[in-house]
Amino acid sequence: MRLARIAHPGGVAFASIEGDGDDAQVLEIAEHPFGQPNFTGKRWPLADVRLLAPILPSKVIAVGRNYAKHAAEFGNEVPSAPMLFIKPSTTVIGPHAAIRRPSDVGRVDFEGELAIVIGQPVKNVPAARAASVILGYTIANDVSARDLQKSDGQWGRAKGFDTFCPIGPWIETAIDASDLSLKAEVDGELKQDGRTSDLVHKIPELVEFVSGVMTLLPGDIILTGTPEGVGPIEGGQSVSITIEGIGTLTNPVENV
Repeated sequence: MRLARIAHPGGVAFASIEGDGDDAQVLEIAEHPFGQPNFTGKRWPLADVRLLAPILPSKVIAVGRNYAKHAAEFGNEVPSAPMLFIKPSTTVIGPHAAIRRPSDVGRVDFEGELAIVIGQPVKNVPAARAASVILGYTIANDVSARDLQKSDGQWGRAKGFDTFCPIGPWIETAIDASDLSLKAEVDGELKQDGRTSDLVHKIPELVEFVSGVMTLLPGDIILTGTPEGVGPIEGGQSVSITIEGIGTLTNPVENV
């Protein structure tokens, strides 16, 4: 199932997307998408609604340096345990919403990532049971103010600006995410070309590790890390991240 959050003629709702291309239909879900969805009976062509961020998480937990070649491109070692940092919920935006690039922060980079979406309240989940607590997967862009990472010595400010975590276009609930192609393009030029099988710390391990630190709530997101090839973005450009079996997340960049 592809779960989305939409703006439709009557307001905002969660929905399931059925079909592809011009035939795709959006079926409204009552209340929330967790557990067995209840449908209201309302439906629209996908072209008649606007896709929003598919979930509004209470927190976004990101994993740094989880692809060996990405760590190497910045001269860093791969950490022996997952390196965690938090992006505020206010960083989250949806497809086609603008990444607002502050003009006074130096270099700002895109980072295409697979995102895990948690489906229930959990704490201390063993890796063997991780799949049972995952609602599904979506695409994320861990936008990063690179110069601030270096000057601050920690990543809270560099990763925490409003709009610095685009996610979408929807959550795919029926997919094996262990070996998927991940590509990022800027203005149509291929920049990243990796596979999720290259994750140093795999998805079950990440769920176990993060839930051992903090309680995860329904809708919380774990960003799994980015492959090599990240680079700067400027106002007027457009970033598109495609993950096999999920779709494409595209966002324009605006200087502010």
